[in-house]
Amino acid sequence: MNKEIPIFFTIDDTYAPFVTVAIKSIIENASKEYNYRIVILYQDLTIENMNRISKISNEKFKIDFIYMKDEFKLITNRIENCYVRLDYFTLTIFFRLLIPDMFPEYEKGIYIDSDVVVPGDISELYNTELGNNLLGVCNDISILNIKTFTDYVENAVGVSKYKYFNSGVLLMNLKELRDRGFSNKFFELLDKFHFDCVAPDQDYLNAICKDRVVYLDEAWDAMPAEGRELIKNPKIIHYNLNDKPWQYDNIQYEEYFWKYAKMTDLYDEIVKFKNNYSDEKKKADSEGLNLLLKKAIEIPNSKITFKKISEMGEKISI
Repeated sequence: MNKEIPIFFTIDDTYAPFVTVAIKSIIENASKEYNYRIVILYQDLTIENMNRISKISNEKFKIDFIYMKDEFKLITNRIENCYVRLDYFTLTIFFRLLIPDMFPEYEKGIYIDSDVVVPGDISELYNTELGNNLLGVCNDISILNIKTFTDYVENAVGVSKYKYFNSGVLLMNLKELRDRGFSNKFFELLDKFHFDCVAPDQDYLNAICKDRVVYLDEAWDAMPAEGRELIKNPKIIHYNLNDKPWQYDNIQYEEYFWKYAKMTDLYDEIVKFKNNYSDEKKKADSEGLNLLLKKAIEIPNSKITFKKISEMGEKISI
């Protein structure tokens, strides 16, 4: 029997069409030497959308859906109201942090955000050697030219801007994360300090896993970035923040998205979605980004940050 490679997504109904495109791109380019299990962790997902996603499965790619009811209660009981009030985020972003404990049958796995396409062979990512490190990651290039964000990363999260990684693509050493008590450390810090964050799951991952990560080639998390040279052969393209070709024109790497969108039954629906993406929604996108910038300025001056608490002697990393 071929080795099974687990690949995890966390979505709701809003992202159902786009995760379908992401999965289709994985299927088109993945090595046939392996079997794959796509696991979709969801909070709100209709049967209709499950069926539409399931249609693209095949003998090599099994797609499973897991309703996060119990885990959702656990998170909502332990997360400060400040996170719930932030419309920019949904609680599904925290689901990835529960993967190691939820799937003890796997020693290794891949987590990917749903706003991606995968022109590369995903098995190559899975086969990257991690040793006893916790994660395989890529630097978050989307912040490098935004001083407000780089100052936040270095002065609040306590990580060099050149080592701060994006949590949209994670090669997870699930066994090591379990053995090191990752989830317990996450909830311990959440309960004790209630850190305010610009990117909650990402900031916790950077702080907790600091210096225990393998940095992957940037082709595994190619993100549109104004003024940045394109990666010639991207293996995963991550349409981060507002850089989404199904919302805006002239997004870097947009041709890859539309190539795989056309391979699904949802192409016309996605085109309609883009055509109906109103100025009001675009204004809300801009306001959401401005809110993040405002928080990035304010948080380093607060009394409780990852960096300050660490300097006071609290053990943050594992």
